[in-house]
Amino acid sequence: MKNIKYILLSAILIGFTSCNEDDSNDMIEEPLPELTTGSADFSKYVSLGASFTAGYTDGALFKASQQSSFPNILAQQFAVGGGGAFTQPLMNDNYGGLAAGGTRIASPRLVFGGAGPVPLENVIGPVTVSTDILLNNPTGPFNNMGVPGAKSYHLLANGYGNAAGLPNLANPYFVRMTGATPNASMLDMATAQNPTFFTLSEIGGNDVLGYATTGGDGTNPITDTATFNAAFNGIVTALTANDAKGVVTNVPYITDLPHFTTVPHNPLSPALLGGATNINTLNAQLYGPLRGIFTAYGEPNRIQLLSTTSANPLLINDESAVDRSAEITAALTPTLGAPTAAAFGAIFGRARHATDADLFVLPLSSSIGTVVSGAPAPINLNGVSYPLADKWVLIPSEQTAIRNATDAYNATISNVASTNGLALVNLNAILTQASTTGIMFDDYTINTSLVFGGLVSLDGIHLTARGYALMANKFLEAIDSTYGSNFIASGNVAKAGNYTTNFSPTLQ
Repeated sequence: MKNIKYILLSAILIGFTSCNEDDSNDMIEEPLPELTTGSADFSKYVSLGASFTAGYTDGALFKASQQSSFPNILAQQFAVGGGGAFTQPLMNDNYGGLAAGGTRIASPRLVFGGAGPVPLENVIGPVTVSTDILLNNPTGPFNNMGVPGAKSYHLLANGYGNAAGLPNLANPYFVRMTGATPNASMLDMATAQNPTFFTLSEIGGNDVLGYATTGGDGTNPITDTATFNAAFNGIVTALTANDAKGVVTNVPYITDLPHFTTVPHNPLSPALLGGATNINTLNAQLYGPLRGIFTAYGEPNRIQLLSTTSANPLLINDESAVDRSAEITAALTPTLGAPTAAAFGAIFGRARHATDADLFVLPLSSSIGTVVSGAPAPINLNGVSYPLADKWVLIPSEQTAIRNATDAYNATISNVASTNGLALVNLNAILTQASTTGIMFDDYTINTSLVFGGLVSLDGIHLTARGYALMANKFLEAIDSTYGSNFIASGNVAKAGNYTTNFSPTLQ
């Protein structure tokens, strides 16, 4: 009876299939509509921004990455709708890196080394960096005015492209672009081209990124909101002075990037710590006494004993923690003597074990367990027996400072965009989606996982070529919505399969 049911079902399905085949013969694929540009004029397009605009990827700027920059991808679509030529300050090779008078000042790109990102020269051997900011700069003007590292106020700074101001007051990537006008600002060089359409992207990103990549250690502070507001308003006012239309982006929560999410808080496996014998010694001679002292002062969770069977957390220096250096010194003096006890107090006074609320910068991955210069043995292993310096970790309060600044910047950006009738790309929401559920891009689901996620390049911050193609399409969506064009509906978009996620080490 069971087999009979299956036979009958098959017969019914065959019948339906036959009918469907007959119907499909009559189906005609609807042609896509022709492109219309709405109220936008793309005849003179200028892009202004920082590293994303430039096409920076894999820790460097190089010719192939620039050709996959989102402004260049946009310009290819704009050309269908009357857009003009789009020039970029192309690098001289696909190695990446910069030189100044023959001296290397920036390293070549990263590549995938089989297990993770490694310097290009680790794979193919030494290379000569041929792009020299003092010897062979290209001739502008350039439609792509993306300058890696530029903060909001840098766009208005005269002399930011003057080689005489290096290394502190000028940017080597902008030095390549200024030519006979070394003191012109980025904004001046953009507006001098009288753009009919512009993109203004990732302004504000570097204003928090420098703080984040240095672990909030104070060497690269967050730009205050008043300075950002004045800069952003001034930039938009200048760009729209002649009724140019354009697109702006807001700032993502940069701590969602794999540069800050790849290194876990507990990477210290028993094997990495040298097994049970070493772990028991650490517990007896270091962590046990410290835990006892902190517990005596009401902080039992600052230090924990290491496990011989499971992953263990990193030891960090938390500048927000109560300084217990005096208490540690006093408690250890009877057994260690005053000088050694004082050294322990100075080193571990603000120490604690990391939690999953802490974030760690990607370069730490190669520094865990290395010997800290100047620290006394055996308490000299970075993150193991010696607390990680501030530059390696973003504690919760530092993450909050980044988020608060980002929210303030984005409020300004949203208001300025609305006031001036500009399109707005919500990079913040896009990155949040990518870091949680992922984003469908044609036949691919891309996310923020390092190396294999498809969106973010090997440096953990900047996008892959495919990521920039997705970004370009998000710009086109915003342009369609604001200016009445139909790039998306007409099929004038970037295709995911045309853009790589991983440049070959042998790329020429």
